[in-house]
Amino acid sequence: MTISTIEVTPSDLKGRGDAERQAYLNTLISQRAEFGAEVPDWVMGVRDRNLTLIQDQALPSNKTEEWRFTDPSSLYKIPFQPAAATVTAEQIQAHSWSDAAIRLVFVNGVFAPDLSSQAEVSGLQITTLKNLDASFQEYLGKTHGAEEVFTALNSCNFTDAAVLKVDRNQSIEAPIHLLFVSAAQGEAPTVAYPRVLVVAETGSTVTLVEDFVSVGAQTFTNAVAEIFLAANAQVNHIRLQREETTAFHIGKTAVSQKRDSRYCSIAISLGGQLSRHNPEIVTEEQTETILDGLTLATDSQVADTHSALTFSQAHCQAQQLHKCIVDDHARAVFNGRIFVPKAAQQTNAAQLSRNLLLSPKARVDTKPQLEIVADDVKCAHGATVSQLEDDEVFYLQSRGLDHDNACDLLVKAFAAEILEKIPVPSIRQGLLEDVLSRLR
Repeated sequence: MTISTIEVTPSDLKGRGDAERQAYLNTLISQRAEFGAEVPDWVMGVRDRNLTLIQDQALPSNKTEEWRFTDPSSLYKIPFQPAAATVTAEQIQAHSWSDAAIRLVFVNGVFAPDLSSQAEVSGLQITTLKNLDASFQEYLGKTHGAEEVFTALNSCNFTDAAVLKVDRNQSIEAPIHLLFVSAAQGEAPTVAYPRVLVVAETGSTVTLVEDFVSVGAQTFTNAVAEIFLAANAQVNHIRLQREETTAFHIGKTAVSQKRDSRYCSIAISLGGQLSRHNPEIVTEEQTETILDGLTLATDSQVADTHSALTFSQAHCQAQQLHKCIVDDHARAVFNGRIFVPKAAQQTNAAQLSRNLLLSPKARVDTKPQLEIVADDVKCAHGATVSQLEDDEVFYLQSRGLDHDNACDLLVKAFAAEILEKIPVPSIRQGLLEDVLSRLR
């Protein structure tokens, strides 16, 4: 018997992987739905420009520098496709917050007016893609980082958007809840492209709750939010990702801050088989930026946060605290980059990554990263990875708690440092309970 052999070189294997990812990307692009005549021509132009942009790109692998801690290959094995799906009011009610006076619901990226509650608020314009006027043309698709492959994929495939504009010197007291539901149609894996555009005009203030949940079998959410703060504006942004643990989630938050503006973000990541959030902020002079984050990963979840903050001018301040709680075989990644160029003199920035491992097989990869060119700045960063301290557990047991309740109390206290900063009471309390329930 003669056995023939075929020699396969490493370059052949690399090329095969590239071709497979390219084919997968082309399939996702080919699925994009047509807008229809009711959408303005300039909006269709945004999608068409990104279609051109993405055709020269490839999906990342774990050999891509920005993805070397997170292997996205499991995503590429599933034939996701867009689909319409039905969600009941009872399912929505389970994800509502009592403090939100306005709730806009999007199912698989498309506005669902029957599931939404919308009140007239003075100084606040709320619209969707079909009713978008030309005043938004200078914002939609114009933010930094638009060339990233998943962001560009959203920009050439999105079919609707939540669009908010806060008028000049207006303060919107009640939080605005944007609920994005990714719902599978039957057993078929479903992909959705949620899109958010927020414009806070000069001197305005608004609190936004961007909330992602999923229903049914496997879903893939590829979300993009663009937030523009004019001079002296303030945006409080709460981002919740609490999808099913079978879901895939990749999200980009791009923020542009003009002079004297203040952006406060709290990003909570609880769900997803594989999730990644890329906040990217660019500031002008005398801005203040606060980035807080909490990731909880259990079982075999992989949760990744890659943040980037760039100071383009002087006299800016920033504080970033990101925490991870990791249990079982789960894995969390934090990569935080702060760039201080020469023009950003008198910058005051601090970044801290704190991580709690609850299992010997849990893993955290953390990389706080300061790149400083300016010579007159005050910047610091650091990272810690620890486990529950036996002494602390013993102390609580000596005060009458059993072992499990003592551990719960310590984990709750670790998470509370982030959650207690959420300015919406019903969300704050609900998330504290959610964190503990996912660990039991």
